[in-house]
Amino acid sequence: MSALPPSVAKVLDRFRAMSREEKMQALVSYAKKLEPIPERLAALDRAPFTVPECQTRVDLFPEVQDGKLHFYADVNVRQSPTIAAFLAITFSAVNDQPPATTLGIPGDFVNVMMGGLGLSARESGLIAMVERLKRHARAALDSSP
Repeated sequence: MSALPPSVAKVLDRFRAMSREEKMQALVSYAKKLEPIPERLAALDRAPFTVPECQTRVDLFPEVQDGKLHFYADVNVRQSPTIAAFLAITFSAVNDQPPATTLGIPGDFVNVMMGGLGLSARESGLIAMVERLKRHARAALDSSP
């Protein structure tokens, strides 16, 4: 297995060290940091960007510029602050990085970040979001010159 990308390792190390209460506080803080989607993406057909496995409506939009990925998410932050926080934290690790960084997210990422919070009903949707990000990263690699 390859080494964890440093930005992903930093997030995982931080969350491994947190108590349940600290994780909850971090999620509340990060929910407010999710970047809004640009107008140019808001007008697109949402079907290819929707994560159907998620209980909450979530649309994930990738953009590639100069070989680096940047993700945006359209999610109702007021109705789903946990989802918004999870995405904001994940994006802090992978945005403006090469696709390999996203592909380097380990299989236990969701469990490390969200474990112990009583959100097991949301776990399959969170894992599906990570898998969708990885799918976009693979597509970006396949389309690069």
